[in-house]
Amino acid sequence: MPIKATSSFEPLDQWFSSDAQFNQLYPQGIEALAQRHWTPLQVAWKAAQFLATEKDAKILDIGSGVGKFCLVGAYYRPEAFYYGVEQRKNMIGHAERAKDLLQLGNVSFIHGNFTSLDLRQFNHFYFYNSFFENLADASTTIDNNIVYSGELFDYYNRYLYKQLEQTPSGTKLATFHSLEDEVPSCFKVVDADLEGELKFWMKA
Repeated sequence: MPIKATSSFEPLDQWFSSDAQFNQLYPQGIEALAQRHWTPLQVAWKAAQFLATEKDAKILDIGSGVGKFCLVGAYYRPEAFYYGVEQRKNMIGHAERAKDLLQLGNVSFIHGNFTSLDLRQFNHFYFYNSFFENLADASTTIDNNIVYSGELFDYYNRYLYKQLEQTPSGTKLATFHSLEDEVPSCFKVVDADLEGELKFWMKA
């Protein structure tokens, strides 16, 4: 069962004592990708504090990788439910195993491209610039299991932009290291942290 929510970034379980400790939930090869590709613990905590303010909120991580944001959010703010969508099947497997080890019941992982989802079924969103891989060189991508291209980067940004435009007033979005191409003008920054790398948005 999920633990009770906490308002401070204090670990109540050994896995959450540091990023290094948490990343040991995953195989060594996956752990090695953490610094560049997985959300840091404190970022996930801050984002969850912003996004999970109402009971039973449905929060979607777009491009969830091995599920770190969802797992941290579910641990610290268990009153919400966290969904991660990821197109790499092996990453979903790692996320599911970590979820089972942590015994978190308020998390669900979806294997597929986020463009196949109806984003209207979710209340709020987390985005750690998962599209940027399409612009990166081969040495900095996660793997070679998906196709990368500048055209896909543009397509994904346009698609998410249009989907966010259709969300209701009050929808929240937390972005980390985003170029902000995906954020429509109807979303306004209401707070920021980490020298502006982590931004909190709300739709007017």
